[in-house]
Amino acid sequence: MKSRTITSLVAACAALGLALSGCSQEASKDSGSDGDKGTITIGYISSWSDSRSTAFLLEDQLEKLGYDTELQSMSEAAILYAGVANGDIDVYPSAWPERTHKQYMDKYGDKIEDISTYYDKAQNTIVVPSYSDIDSIDELKDNAEKFDSKIIGIEPGAGLTAVTKDSMMPAYGLDKDFELVTSSTPAMLAELGNAIDAKEDIVVTLWRPFWANNAYDVKDLKDPKNAMGDPEKMHFLGADGFSDEFPEASELIKGIKLDDKTYGELEDLIVNEYDEGQEGDAVDQWIKDNPSAFDSEIAD
Repeated sequence: MKSRTITSLVAACAALGLALSGCSQEASKDSGSDGDKGTITIGYISSWSDSRSTAFLLEDQLEKLGYDTELQSMSEAAILYAGVANGDIDVYPSAWPERTHKQYMDKYGDKIEDISTYYDKAQNTIVVPSYSDIDSIDELKDNAEKFDSKIIGIEPGAGLTAVTKDSMMPAYGLDKDFELVTSSTPAMLAELGNAIDAKEDIVVTLWRPFWANNAYDVKDLKDPKNAMGDPEKMHFLGADGFSDEFPEASELIKGIKLDDKTYGELEDLIVNEYDEGQEGDAVDQWIKDNPSAFDSEIAD
């Protein structure tokens, strides 16, 4: 299936009834389906490659099943969870509800359907370049000057940011010696890349699975206090009653099961190998290479 993406300002963002400045755009795709099964709105965070990759995977497959789809790109997880809870977003395809996004599930979980899990080894991490002479988070406190007393993070509203600030830094006594610098995932990766090119020391927040772990020469710091948490599962979340309203979509979603190989290949194709606007082609290539990623029947 060839993808044609039309972007526009998201008028629908106002319906969320929140501070929707983080709602950046709405993308919709016309694949030639008649959409007689209804329209499914997929919410995602475009700067998070896991969210973007799974959103385009669902867009492709749901349209092949006969649904219309709308993509709504947002900048903050809090807005996405609120949108799912109030029904403005039908499905969020890259949720970490067990720990990283627990604060949002505590607030909105009774209005959200947990459709299924598709990956079970998700992990928040603190990393440094492989050439760094420290190997554990508990070594950071005595080496603050080496890292300019900064931990380079991602978006302020990200669950990873909250775990780093509220759990890891206090656990290791870093809240007085280090500043957690937040901005965006692309900005963090730019700083990481520049530091590695210059062979400088840097410490950043990362996660697995994420293509950057292979693209950059980095290593995870050991976490003897387990302050970053145990591995989590990645979930497809839907608006309350999603499976009743869209039973065929729910069946397909429940059949998606990814491991490190299949997940890594999907993310790499969409983020690195294909240009913006060619996500449908990337998904087609991925399905051709990884047909076993679906337990349920794939729509050709």
